[in-house]
Amino acid sequence: MKIILTGATGYVGEGTLLELLKCNAVGKVLSVSRKPTGIKHEKLEEYLVSDFMQLKEGDEHFKGYDAVFFIAGITSVGTPKDVYVQISQEIPLHFADIMPGKERMTFIYLSGAGTSSDGKQFWQQVKSKTEAEIQTKGFRRAFALRPAIMKWAKGQKHIQTMQYFFLPFYPVLRLLGHANNMREIALSQLVLARDGFEKFAVSPKDISSLAKKFENSI
Repeated sequence: MKIILTGATGYVGEGTLLELLKCNAVGKVLSVSRKPTGIKHEKLEEYLVSDFMQLKEGDEHFKGYDAVFFIAGITSVGTPKDVYVQISQEIPLHFADIMPGKERMTFIYLSGAGTSSDGKQFWQQVKSKTEAEIQTKGFRRAFALRPAIMKWAKGQKHIQTMQYFFLPFYPVLRLLGHANNMREIALSQLVLARDGFEKFAVSPKDISSLAKKFENSI
């Protein structure tokens, strides 16, 4: 598969990229980001973009891909509401709008556990609206990935400080269905792109089961 990936210089995006590059089912990854990843690999191509909102339809960089893994995002903590809306809603929707060959593509949006239109927190409502809009963009398949706690990949450099806090609790959180590793995050998206899934919103438990499905198929 050929994958377009955003957010590869962030925590989830970097972990996803490292795992995708290890996978024999992946032939190419196009990283679209404001900064270089610092990773060199024969499967990796980088497209540096200073402003995602300036991207236009017909961009030759995006032709011939099977899926978009839209991982780029920002925490709502300490982020002004207008900035959060732009990064978590306006940018991914614009990115979806300009993709060529949507009828043959899968678009996966990194949302989060707890996303809900009825949620009391601002981020829940913003991500819920983004999820709803993505489903109207004309893609062959579209999904919202809703992970909770995620353990970093081997060799990863961009690790959120709070992830170290969760590390001692990680085994218990996995048993409770609230945690995944980056390999599962990457492989589950490959299955979503390859086979589809009966649900639009993909929970941490779904992520684990989809990753197992992928490993059982190779």
